[in-house]
Amino acid sequence: MPGRKIGNSSKDRENHIFLDPLLCQARDGSCKALGLFETFAQSVKVSRYKDSSERMAFGFMFSTAPPRDAVRKKRRRSKDPSQTLRVSNMPHATIPSPWRAFFTLFRRDLLLAMRRRNELINPLLFFVLVVALFAMGVRAEEHGKLLGIMAPGVIWVAALLASMLSLESMFRSDFEDGSLEQILLSPYPTLLLVLAKVTAHWLVTGLPLILLAPLLGVLLLLPGSAMGTLLQTLLLGTPVLSLAGAIGVSLTIGLRRGGALLSLLVLPLYVPVLLFAAKAVADSALGLSVVFPLKMLGAMLLLWLALGPVATAAALKISVD
Repeated sequence: MPGRKIGNSSKDRENHIFLDPLLCQARDGSCKALGLFETFAQSVKVSRYKDSSERMAFGFMFSTAPPRDAVRKKRRRSKDPSQTLRVSNMPHATIPSPWRAFFTLFRRDLLLAMRRRNELINPLLFFVLVVALFAMGVRAEEHGKLLGIMAPGVIWVAALLASMLSLESMFRSDFEDGSLEQILLSPYPTLLLVLAKVTAHWLVTGLPLILLAPLLGVLLLLPGSAMGTLLQTLLLGTPVLSLAGAIGVSLTIGLRRGGALLSLLVLPLYVPVLLFAAKAVADSALGLSVVFPLKMLGAMLLLWLALGPVATAAALKISVD
């Protein structure tokens, strides 16, 4: 059945709405996109619906989408077959590639993070304060050697705790405004969209920690020979923290006070990263080989990249349902 033909007049353009395959809300034929107009605006144009059964054909794109059973019942009630709108036969109804959706959602999360600067600054301040308190608690003139030995563990524990502070912001705002449901109902692979959100979270939380780590290493009298290893461990380990933390957040996202439960779920997953990363930096400070700890961190990163988004996507579907 051919799709509805769209005219080029100004009146027809006013009646058109632009649908976004990821985040879109409908109100009486109008579309309120949540920051992603450019993704789908140039590819799909749908005229204002005359019947509610037509809107159900695009129900997976709207936050007001009814259950699938209700859609089937409504379609069976419709006697006029022309009222059913088929997306596949619509002219110019091409869905963007999954990678374009990935980068669009990634850019959206970065823009939202830049607007919420307090959520960016708090983990960094916590990271700096924890390391500074250790440096002030252990006097350098009396226990300088001890402070240098403690430096790898102190920096990594502080980075671990700082990353936990920002985990709630990964999915919480999307869950509260309903856009998370649109992500799960979109025609794109959920694990790919989850990976986009985790990558954006790491860029706004993990990368600043890596940039601050050398300065804090100097504050803790960490030997200069171990600075390079410290950066390598942070580059390999902080993505694992974000990937593992995403699973805990997805399991507790439906709870109002899930902070304590989140810590209990995430901390055991962080322990292997902490052990191998601290050992690598300590061995580098002593002049020993760090090949094995770095290989283990790399293996854990590959493992979490392969399994983390899949587990997070499954946990999100369970929590939202």
